[in-house]
Amino acid sequence: MYLKMIKLRLLNTIAPAYFFTATTVTFALQFYFFIPAIFENPDARINSSTLLHGAFFLFLILNALGNYVMTIRFPAASVQDAGPLVCSPRCTDRVDAHYLLNGRHFCKLCKKVILRRDHHCFFTGNCIGNRNMRYFIMFCVYTSTTCLYCLVLGVAYLTVEYSISFENPLTFLTLLPLSVGYFFLGAIPGLQFFIVLMLYVWLGIGLTCAGFCCQQILLVARGQTWCQLRKGQVVQTRSPWRSNLSDVFGRQWVLGLFLPVQTVGRLQDHAADKKDS
Repeated sequence: MYLKMIKLRLLNTIAPAYFFTATTVTFALQFYFFIPAIFENPDARINSSTLLHGAFFLFLILNALGNYVMTIRFPAASVQDAGPLVCSPRCTDRVDAHYLLNGRHFCKLCKKVILRRDHHCFFTGNCIGNRNMRYFIMFCVYTSTTCLYCLVLGVAYLTVEYSISFENPLTFLTLLPLSVGYFFLGAIPGLQFFIVLMLYVWLGIGLTCAGFCCQQILLVARGQTWCQLRKGQVVQTRSPWRSNLSDVFGRQWVLGLFLPVQTVGRLQDHAADKKDS
């Protein structure tokens, strides 16, 4: 168990570094290679297409980063648990967390009592619960959208610069193994090989975030957490799905769709904490 905890703590450090590295690389590829090469217009000093796509990419990535920061800034720690921790009789003393009374968890990685703990996110380095679920969902939405957008522009860049045709659906499946072989044979430049690798990185991250997003929205609508679902617990007093979504996204949920701002007030957080106790 001690070795597993070390691995989890190491992952808790590596995952955020990986996220910021991928974000920096993506930003550089978009503005220094993809957008200038695809939408270049020598006859115009100011290319409207370049400005439009640049602004759209900035909107996506700033929302992804903004919700990422908000997920960390508003942790899911419970504000009412200052006393001694009492484990539930059903506590299995898992590697990452204790299951406490009143449906709370003590996360061994965060070293905090978590309100309605859903899971521990290694990319943000903290637990996802009732307070930061809205930001985590929107982080997944904008991250998956950004990856999809980068994937499309990456394919377009390879087509324009290196004349790679993607008309055959099998091209994308064979692109990576062929590129690895060609790169070590010296048949393709390093930039082309790196962009091919990033295509698969964007595809993997995009699909993962899209899956997390769909799963979390369904769980929120049901008034259930991933911890409860994994333990096979059924929510006894299930509220209507509109009420469950409102508890997480707040009344100003429309604003939260476009800007990474706080849409759930402190009083509502306090009421949710009291309701869960």
